[in-house]
Amino acid sequence: MNAPNYNKASFLLSVAELSQLPTDVGVEVAFIGRSNAGKSSAINSITNIKGLARTSKTPGRTQMITYFTLDETRRIVDLPGYGYAKVPLPIQQRWQQTVNQYLQTRKSLRGLVLVMDVRHPLKDSDQQLIDWAVACQLPVHVLLAKADKLSRAQAIETLRSVKFMLAQHEELVTVQLFSSLKGTGAGIGDAQKQLDQWFSKDS
Repeated sequence: MNAPNYNKASFLLSVAELSQLPTDVGVEVAFIGRSNAGKSSAINSITNIKGLARTSKTPGRTQMITYFTLDETRRIVDLPGYGYAKVPLPIQQRWQQTVNQYLQTRKSLRGLVLVMDVRHPLKDSDQQLIDWAVACQLPVHVLLAKADKLSRAQAIETLRSVKFMLAQHEELVTVQLFSSLKGTGAGIGDAQKQLDQWFSKDS
């Protein structure tokens, strides 16, 4: 199967309940991360479609599972952000339960893109998610986003440190620097190559 054309991504639907999800066929790649880590901006950069995934200056605003189609059989999924303290605990718990069920039951899910702020990588919730994914043999690609907020030397050192801490999972977990602002050379091509691998698997 050929790699998809990310520029042709389009909004499909947003759902609050798993019963509303599209038919579980084809191939999906899901994006997840702490609120305000830069998840929506990463999706917009990878598809080169400004405003495809809604960005918000208010972390925790996204409460829905949002689907974007690339073609008839391949989809990008934007999962609710987690870890924002100002969201009431019952809502946080409901999001977590819904996302957990999606990750555990979705047969078309081929990989998980975990977006972290490069300045605050590997929080406890990030590590827990990685451990869970590894236990389920679900591949994870970590985007250390907002790399433009650090000097090149600082960003490279953070990348080295995160790779070292995740070395025991290197068969399933890959890591890269990423910036939604710097265009060419910002890691967008590397992220697309990883998605290409997952989307090229048979549905």
